[in-house]
Amino acid sequence: MSLLKNLFEIAGKVASVAQEIAAKQEAAAKKTTPAATVQSSAPVEEKTDAEWHAYFREIIQSEFPGYDVRENVPVTELAGFAADEAQLYKSRPRQVYKAEWGEPYTFVLSQGGAPKGIVMLGGGHSHSANVKYLVARMYAKKLGLPYINFYTQMPNERGYVVGRIHKYLG
Repeated sequence: MSLLKNLFEIAGKVASVAQEIAAKQEAAAKKTTPAATVQSSAPVEEKTDAEWHAYFREIIQSEFPGYDVRENVPVTELAGFAADEAQLYKSRPRQVYKAEWGEPYTFVLSQGGAPKGIVMLGGGHSHSANVKYLVARMYAKKLGLPYINFYTQMPNERGYVVGRIHKYLG
């Protein structure tokens, strides 16, 4: 009988603790001001292309001081004016894609005058669907250079950017 009584007492205590927690949560929810709710649901302000370039420039210059950085480098500056048969599309395997058709490299990181890696910025699905980006990536691969792409519609927090570049540059 005393065991049953103890179980009922414990169950009663658990129920009262649960009610107390629920009451505290409800009170905290009521304290949330409408202004705070509006702030948290406000869209994040998007950066312009110039702001993205400045953001990445600052990160690369401060976090990778051992590299010389050039911006908006034409593919032909690294690959030359070369026609190359590349199978970018399975439906047109004989299509020729010229280096000058490639999207200029956003940043080229070099050491001792030799390019060591490429950082590309693009919005939307530009890196995976736009022929200009595909040509630029193909020539980077042909030159044996890491091609590190970032989508500008993503947050690209500093730690993430630095980590990815370190991963590719070693």
